[in-house]
Amino acid sequence: MTAGFSPQKAHIKSIHGLQPRKTDLMADSIHLTRDCTVIAVPSGRREILPKGTALRIVQQRGGAFTVSNEIHAIFRIAPEDADALGLAAQADAPVQNQELTESLVWDALKTVYDPELPVNIVELGLVYSVAIAPTPAGNAIQVRMAMTSPGCGMSNVLKSDVESRLLRLPQVAEARVEVVFDPPWNPSRMSESARLQLGMDSGPGPGFVRIGGAPRF
Repeated sequence: MTAGFSPQKAHIKSIHGLQPRKTDLMADSIHLTRDCTVIAVPSGRREILPKGTALRIVQQRGGAFTVSNEIHAIFRIAPEDADALGLAAQADAPVQNQELTESLVWDALKTVYDPELPVNIVELGLVYSVAIAPTPAGNAIQVRMAMTSPGCGMSNVLKSDVESRLLRLPQVAEARVEVVFDPPWNPSRMSESARLQLGMDSGPGPGFVRIGGAPRF
């Protein structure tokens, strides 16, 4: 099995297809206004795309961008590099005056997306547990989460995304993500809304996923 590939994600990707959606933002190619550091999908390898590179935006979720070049290679561009696409970075909703709760943590996790899919990591069932513990410096958040396959090249990228997002919450001094594979992730962990969004139907037994016809965008 190659790094980053899993039969389960291959089935999911065959449904969604990662094809650019017909939106005004994607009607034409966008040319990078400067050199930009990107992350290749699904290898997770960091690369630098030169100024002037033509790209199309595949999806924009949680402030990050998934883009495709002229030969259909897929890359992820971080929210802070939105200016390279000629776009303004999205500001986070103000939460500094809110009390830190487990519900607030889960809401923050819902803003982190798998760069290959238009579904957040909570709806995908990747997050197994959340724990908040007080420390002298502030609160520490511990998250246990899985990947869709042990060889997923985006593991470190998603882990970094989660930790970065959680550190923006009020009274948080530390955020740690533990990537686990026991129990292994399987499609039965996906929410019903995620399955519907990906055009997948639930079957009669645990872990069974039936392809539900045409893609639903």
